Amino acid sequence: MNFIKTDELIRLSIQAGEEILKIYNDPATADVVDYKSDDSPLTLADQASHKILEKGLKELHPEIPIISEEGRQLEYEERKDLDLFWLVDPLDGTKEFINRNGEFTVNVALIKDNYPVAGFIYAPVLDTMYVGTKELSYKIERGEKSDLRVNGVNHNVAVRSKSHASQEEESVLTKYNIKDSISVGSSLKFCMVAEGKADVYYRFGPTMEWDTAAGQAVLEAAGGKVFKETGPERFAYNKESLLNSGFLCLGFVE
Repeated sequence: MNFIKTDELIRLSIQAGEEILKIYNDPATADVVDYKSDDSPLTLADQASHKILEKGLKELHPEIPIISEEGRQLEYEERKDLDLFWLVDPLDGTKEFINRNGEFTVNVALIKDNYPVAGFIYAPVLDTMYVGTKELSYKIERGEKSDLRVNGVNHNVAVRSKSHASQEEESVLTKYNIKDSISVGSSLKFCMVAEGKADVYYRFGPTMEWDTAAGQAVLEAAGGKVFKETGPERFAYNKESLLNSGFLCLGFVE
């Protein structure tokens, strides 16, 4: 994807994250929470980040359609034949934002032929940027850049959701003889596997496509795998329903 302006996309993701932080750090705005029709929370930060990302993406690549959690939702008939589009979650981990634990992210992914080919994840509180493009995956943490690479072998460490858990997830993780676990919010779970800090991440549900696409791009570029359910089919996008099935992330070869 040589036409993608990686540096500009990094800057745009950080700009959206900085706008989120302004709201997060202001008591007058941080606690303003509305609820959507599905009872999921919506903050001023979700909306502010969406506006920045939508405007910036249109300026950088006006030819590429945008599907954003906070934008107009395209009906399947409108998007089924799209071979290239942005898939955006302006604030992934809204519950983490509300709970003020800092583990929320800005997610921007490029989908080509139903699979993520580039992903940008910015964690504003941590000031850490994760990037995955082609076979290149790296993070920029407080200005320091380092390559990302999965462990390659199973050290029996799982990453788990901070806000969601299920018995189905525990049953799958048993197969991998998990001895230790990391609990973290938002798409940072994908990043923990990409960094080699964890080996397994299984999610039974529910998630939406914009929750997972950028993380999948980062993890796959770092050498990991993301499967539909427990495999062996690769996790895909632009389904008739944007609601995801369960998925399994591995940082090693079984």
